[in-house]
Amino acid sequence: MKRNEPVFPDTNVVLRYLLRDNPEQFATAETFFEEVRSGGKLAVILESVIVECMYVLTRYYNVPRGEVASSLSGLLRYKGIENDDAERLVEALKLFADSRLDPFDCILAALGCRGEGEIFSFDKELRSFTHRKK
Repeated sequence: MKRNEPVFPDTNVVLRYLLRDNPEQFATAETFFEEVRSGGKLAVILESVIVECMYVLTRYYNVPRGEVASSLSGLLRYKGIENDDAERLVEALKLFADSRLDPFDCILAALGCRGEGEIFSFDKELRSFTHRKK
């Protein structure tokens, strides 16, 4: 891998870093994310990884939605994060903390809130986010 190519961490790497529940894997993940935090390493955290983390943390580890949103938003603000959709994901995480929408609907709602398009859904609550602005 070339120095300027981003790394794509999977869900388990993010979970071990946030949960600190496996000392060996946490140490490896911490080293990686500290390099990303400082900008020494570039990373892209895929939307699918963020959504899976939201689901696993709340459903299996019973982490409150607000804590999940705060932790994942913090990661997306690290200096070495190269996500083109980072701000949209941060908005989706805010919606996740402040609503009862599921993770996938939060991603769609963030699009509506940001005026990036119209949401086409039969779900009235989800559609209500189409015309909201940040």
